[in-house]
Amino acid sequence: MLSRLGALLQEAVGAREPSIDLLQAFVEHWQGITHYYIESTDENTPVKKTDIPWRLRQMLDILVYEERQQAAAGEAGPCLEYLLQHRILETLCTLGKAEYPPGMRQQVFQFFSKVLAQVQHPLLHYLSVHRPVQKLLRLGGTVSGSLTEKEEVQFTSVLCSKIQQDPELLMYILEASISAENGKGRTWNLRGKPPHPFEQAERPQAASLRLQAEALSLYSSGRSQPNGLHCDQGMSPSLQGKKIISRKAASRESTTLPKDSACHPDKDSFHSGAPDKGSQLDGEHCGAQALNSHLPAETEGPDSGTGESTLITSLLGLCKSKKSRVALKAQENLLLLVSVASSAAATSLAQSSPCCMALTEHLCQLYQSLPAFLDPADIAALEGISWRLPSAPSDEASFPGKEALAAFLGWFDYCDHLITEAHAVVADTLAKAVAEKLFVETLQPQLLHVSEQSILTSTALLTAMLRQLRSPVLLQQAVAFLLGTERHPAVVEDSPRTLCSHLIRHCDHLSDEISIATLRLFEELLQKPHEQVIRDLVLCNLEGRLYVARGSPEPESYEDTLDLEEDPYFPDDGFDCSFSPPAKPRAVAPPTSAHGKTAVTEIVNSFLCLVPEEAKTSAFLEETGYDTYVHDAYGLFQECSSRVAPWGWPLGPTPLDFHEPERPFFEGHFLQVLFDRMARILDQPYSLNLQVTSVLSRLALFPHPHIHEYLLDPYINLAPGCRSLFSVLVRVIGDLMQRIQRVPQFPGKLLLVRKQLMGQVPGEQLEHQTLLQGVVVLEEFCKELAAIAFVKFPPHGPQLNLSPPPEGQV
Repeated sequence: MLSRLGALLQEAVGAREPSIDLLQAFVEHWQGITHYYIESTDENTPVKKTDIPWRLRQMLDILVYEERQQAAAGEAGPCLEYLLQHRILETLCTLGKAEYPPGMRQQVFQFFSKVLAQVQHPLLHYLSVHRPVQKLLRLGGTVSGSLTEKEEVQFTSVLCSKIQQDPELLMYILEASISAENGKGRTWNLRGKPPHPFEQAERPQAASLRLQAEALSLYSSGRSQPNGLHCDQGMSPSLQGKKIISRKAASRESTTLPKDSACHPDKDSFHSGAPDKGSQLDGEHCGAQALNSHLPAETEGPDSGTGESTLITSLLGLCKSKKSRVALKAQENLLLLVSVASSAAATSLAQSSPCCMALTEHLCQLYQSLPAFLDPADIAALEGISWRLPSAPSDEASFPGKEALAAFLGWFDYCDHLITEAHAVVADTLAKAVAEKLFVETLQPQLLHVSEQSILTSTALLTAMLRQLRSPVLLQQAVAFLLGTERHPAVVEDSPRTLCSHLIRHCDHLSDEISIATLRLFEELLQKPHEQVIRDLVLCNLEGRLYVARGSPEPESYEDTLDLEEDPYFPDDGFDCSFSPPAKPRAVAPPTSAHGKTAVTEIVNSFLCLVPEEAKTSAFLEETGYDTYVHDAYGLFQECSSRVAPWGWPLGPTPLDFHEPERPFFEGHFLQVLFDRMARILDQPYSLNLQVTSVLSRLALFPHPHIHEYLLDPYINLAPGCRSLFSVLVRVIGDLMQRIQRVPQFPGKLLLVRKQLMGQVPGEQLEHQTLLQGVVVLEEFCKELAAIAFVKFPPHGPQLNLSPPPEGQV
């Protein structure tokens, strides 16, 4: 296109200079556009049926071709100077706002985008470009479902690309927007860069002259002649730029001419020939007045923007588009914008622009649009929602509120991703806004509500958000919201004063559904890479090892004093041991390693032999053995160990001070609720038992020596009045042995229930079904704990790089 254009121009003008020919062609195309508005009487003719799109393309091609022909890099050619000095972009911006002819706004967006993208000269540094760009931004992103959304997002993409190349431009654009909102007229210029000659020639006039000057200039096709500026033949571009500075005074005088003093020539005055003819001065000025009479007057000055739409708000508006491609492109542009910001620009973006607050408000609006009740299972089914693909797969079952839920989770994922990629200042501000507006002001009242429906839905939604959360900054805010800022061990008499206390109480709620949903929330929280979670919930209460009796020093080795045959708990006959629970559990010292640590084989045997043989059914079925749990536990332990490795946990437990007097031990509200629930495993619904044991096994995976000792060592010498996980299980087994005697045909019914749970036989309601299902869960949980203890060998020194254990061996 450009080569053909150049050949035609050379053929038409012969030996004339290419720069002069290009300028003449450029001016003629612009005059052709202004001529349409003077000649046309049909306001309903679409712009595509006129020659305006063609002339705009020709003007663009001339600008690009001229720039490629410039010998001196970085200098503006005559055509570009004409575009800048005659404020052609401002005129086009006004034409686009008027939508005359119909579809003109689309053409204007396209022209702006192509000029900014294809012309390499730094145009955004000029006031005559920057000002119409700001106006055009106010035209876009304000109306949902606009016909020009595609062009608008392309325009913002070009701006963001330019900002990526020169991050200081963001500060430049933000300062302009902020000043426009405050009603201040100031000179826009990049920090640390001297004003460009064009910019000096075009600084805003006093506020009293602004409207009058715009009325004369915004629609004008030949602005330089009234300003006393025109392109002389043979003048180099650099000399033209210098000539502008010396004529600034004349420019200011001419722009303040009263409107009624202008001449009214005939329509042919716009076609007076080449720009070097003297008669063109009056002709173009009077043509501007004729064009003025055909368009609505501008009601605001060049710098009196209301701030209704800037680059930020325009992008945010496009992010809400119903067209997925437009919304995705706008989100990518906004992500690019906040990630390239310098410190100064990031501060302005975070504190002075509507970016963070608008993102958060839209997130809260999407949350408020959700149905009052959502099934937690439906929420969990949409856990794969991403901001790049916010819609759920079409083959999934639909449910009321599915689209609204997908939109909310998709936008939350976008905010989380944006916080991850954004400048630290923006990320911190946005994370705090999300925490304050969504977590505290919106979610917390629902979590503390007396309505079970409100508690259930909000808890499930919070769990889904935690599952998607990846940003460390937002995770910090979420943890502070859920757990608070208190850092002291809990006591038994504590009342539920904090949100965390209420949530822990919800784990033992009268509603089993609420208990399950809250336990899922804590399980998800325990998987997050944040030390405060495990420290506040468990470790702060295990400090000092107050659960260990202080009566006498622990021996270095029990090998010389222990007779396993006298062990009332676990006779030494392998895994096929029988069980005779004592009336009251007591600590029995096991064999130890050379370092005085409990042998892992004894720990594994303790859990595997805990359930009596008459209550076991896994031996009758395939793929239910202990070795399957070892394989799964190994992967989970490696994942957990890598997550906590940076926290610097000790390899061994804190040494006991046997001269210290015993103090009362309290396991903390969280473990207290879990142990209480575990003690009722034979009387609780199957789904609730699964969730309780899932949380406990998740805790047991943590490679902290105190957690390992308290949850997985059956042989610790417990202080008076203390209980451990193993002691709770012992009491459950004691209760089970008494109940077995009251259930006829217990082994057969238990095997049938296991097959029902595995889907091997049709489900049917049986007598004592809750008890039988609890026994199945209990057996599997003991095997899972044994597997976890095995992969964490040695017990008090967790290894982060274990070799995979041989399956089926202990």
